[in-house]
Amino acid sequence: MVEAYKYKLSDLNLTSCSSPLVRSTVDTEILNQWFPPPPPKDSTFATMVETQTQKQQSNPINGVNGIHNHHHDEADFDPSAPPPFKIAEIRAAIPQHCWIKDPWRSLTYVFRDLFAISAMAAAAIYLESWYLWPLYWAAQGTMFWAVFVLGHDCGHGSFSDSRILNSVVGHILHSAILVPYNGWRISHRTHHQNHGHVENDESWVPLTEKVYSSLDESTLKFRFSVPYPIFAYPFYLWTRSPGKQGSHFNPYSDLFAPNERRDVITSTTCLTMMVSLLVYLSFVVGPVQILKLYGVPYWIFVMWLDMVTYLHHHGYDEKLPWYRGKEWSYLRGGLTTIDRDYGMFNNIHHDIGTHVIHHLFPQIPHYHLREATDAAKPVLGKYYREPKKSGPFPVHLIDNLLSSMSIDHYVSDTGDIVYYQTDPKLFKSLKGKSN
Repeated sequence: MVEAYKYKLSDLNLTSCSSPLVRSTVDTEILNQWFPPPPPKDSTFATMVETQTQKQQSNPINGVNGIHNHHHDEADFDPSAPPPFKIAEIRAAIPQHCWIKDPWRSLTYVFRDLFAISAMAAAAIYLESWYLWPLYWAAQGTMFWAVFVLGHDCGHGSFSDSRILNSVVGHILHSAILVPYNGWRISHRTHHQNHGHVENDESWVPLTEKVYSSLDESTLKFRFSVPYPIFAYPFYLWTRSPGKQGSHFNPYSDLFAPNERRDVITSTTCLTMMVSLLVYLSFVVGPVQILKLYGVPYWIFVMWLDMVTYLHHHGYDEKLPWYRGKEWSYLRGGLTTIDRDYGMFNNIHHDIGTHVIHHLFPQIPHYHLREATDAAKPVLGKYYREPKKSGPFPVHLIDNLLSSMSIDHYVSDTGDIVYYQTDPKLFKSLKGKSN
């Protein structure tokens, strides 16, 4: 019994949480995982909305806080119910070697990706064929995304145990693809520490009904009409999401604590140097050549980033809960994340699709995530959602993306357990556009 509670809060990096508001929430509510709260009760707030989406034909009504209004059989699984296990039990099920970080092994992935990027760029320059440029753009943008994932691992500390090595490699990789390493690292840490929390989460956080109602029609269509949302990342870096303020480039942003300002300045400086290099090369070889070699692949990378990030928290076949208040805990929030199968890209993208265990234990290196996930499944039970198997190309995920964008619009302003609800007017508009 004592062994089961050897889970260390330090694994969650709580001491380095940036925002005082978020830090307070995490420090107190993370303890809820040891003493699960009682089963949720329905809020008095209710919105009844009829939709025509095929996705919801069996349950077409937005019910209390987005919960489908139908009678549950006692045997039905309720994803919002407090899990019967503790996070320590999941941790104990994962083999010890899965926690070991091998910096040399991590570096081999860096060398592999950089070699592929360099070789493809050299081949594109040598061949200079308009027939091959589209293939180059897709492949190179995909490798930019792979490089981002390695920098992401540096930010989590799963790349190695050396802070210096993590910082150096992370700055090189992320600056090369115009990502402010420390600025994004800190906000992404906030995302992990508050995953599944309506107000405090950071990445693709749901809009509350109040915020949603304040946005004009053009903004709503821009946010929910594919492909616009999958080009959102650069704008998010500058302005964050609706309802939130701050910038990843501003050291005085609410995203950062005073002792993190120097880190933000360092990352912004590195990114500025990369922009300067691109401008210089534009004068040397011409802006069109830089656009072909770098500009178009950059936007392919952005598409990968936005689509993958969104689908790890949205687009599951059944509605999944979002939490606030006393119902939220680190464990319950983490269990709302979704694993995805990306086919031939799983290895190329460093198994980023094994997202549930990564979210609960971000310090596990990516090359151990599959084994760790398999070991944890018996503990997770129905709280783990087996991803749909993909062919070589994960085209099935396009349907998940389009379906979610058409129906997952906002959550209630009240209630500690809420589900996405559908705006019938926007739904009709989006469906009309797609037909």
